[in-house]
Amino acid sequence: MDKKLIVVAAASLALGIGIGSMWAGNSGIDAHADEASEHADHAEEGTAAEGEHGEEGHIELTAEQITAAGIQLAEAKAQRISLGLPFPGEVRFDEDRTAHVVPRVPGVVESVSVNLGQSVKKGQLLAVIASQQISDQRSEQAAAQRRLALARTTYEREKKLWQDKISAEQDFLQARQALEEAEIAVNNARQKISVLSGSVVATGGNRYELRAPFDGVVVEKHLTPGEVVDETTAAFTLSDLSRVWVTFGVSPKDLNKVQVGKPVTVSAAELKAEVTGTVAYVGSLLGEQTRTATVRVTLENPQGSWRPGLFVTALVATDSRQAQVAVPEAAIQTVEDKPTVFVRTDDGFKAQVVELGGRAAGQVEVTAGLAPGVQVASDGSFVLKSELGKASAEHSH
Repeated sequence: MDKKLIVVAAASLALGIGIGSMWAGNSGIDAHADEASEHADHAEEGTAAEGEHGEEGHIELTAEQITAAGIQLAEAKAQRISLGLPFPGEVRFDEDRTAHVVPRVPGVVESVSVNLGQSVKKGQLLAVIASQQISDQRSEQAAAQRRLALARTTYEREKKLWQDKISAEQDFLQARQALEEAEIAVNNARQKISVLSGSVVATGGNRYELRAPFDGVVVEKHLTPGEVVDETTAAFTLSDLSRVWVTFGVSPKDLNKVQVGKPVTVSAAELKAEVTGTVAYVGSLLGEQTRTATVRVTLENPQGSWRPGLFVTALVATDSRQAQVAVPEAAIQTVEDKPTVFVRTDDGFKAQVVELGGRAAGQVEVTAGLAPGVQVASDGSFVLKSELGKASAEHSH
């Protein structure tokens, strides 16, 4: 081979190797640049995410969002907190306003005018009962009235004859005695009929009516047309449910704290409602099975929402003290097993861990972690707890 051709080939090979090395070097530089750019993007996203959630426990919400979520605000402030003992109790009929309507004489039910659960007014017809005893009593009264009329006529005649000295005084005295006996017989017959007064009103013939003794609700009904009844038949039970009793048992060790006149807060979780009353009665005997004394609270029940049989919690006030800071119970949420409130900030809310004291009448004492005058979320605070949970989950990912 020519020497010149060998030199040219060697030069071309060297040039190709150099260009390849430069291209590979540039590729490595580009790869490093892309990796650096990716890291920068991740850092930027992390900064943006941190900026969106802000500091930990903070939730950004506008005033419109707060209103739309139904979140209500309450002021943490000093107020008097009543301390109390809770007892499980039950709503019962007011036995002073509960009546068992029974037939006064045996008979057969002709008609029933009310249904179970129906509200009735005083004097309203409940049922009509036919009775042979009523017929016999009415016949006896009618006969006694006729004998009285005859005795009165005889007495007037004998009195005039005696005054005119036509008949002896003995005849006059006998006529007066017969008149008095006839009057006694009529009164006796009337008294037998009068036992049907009150909730049972006589109608004439062999029928009498059962009527409501007061305004109330038919809580029990045991009559049907055609049924044979007597004095032992529980026909109806009426109760005035505008007032009910709440009863609960108290052990001997707590009896000195539960006294007549003490305020009581009665609450029902099912109704999400509470009402206040006072202790009206404390039993002097302990139950054989429970070894507790029965305590009774009388509650006004105009809407009928406190129904007999409902289980409730009765909180008896035992003492009271001035709390430096108190908030509504609805403001307390449990976050990471710690009692927490959501304090209003300029741009939303901040979760604040607190320490709690006593509870009463829907208020909770805050012993640490909250200053008076601060606005906190009350009703709807669970929405903020939910949002805080979502933010924590996103941050962990």
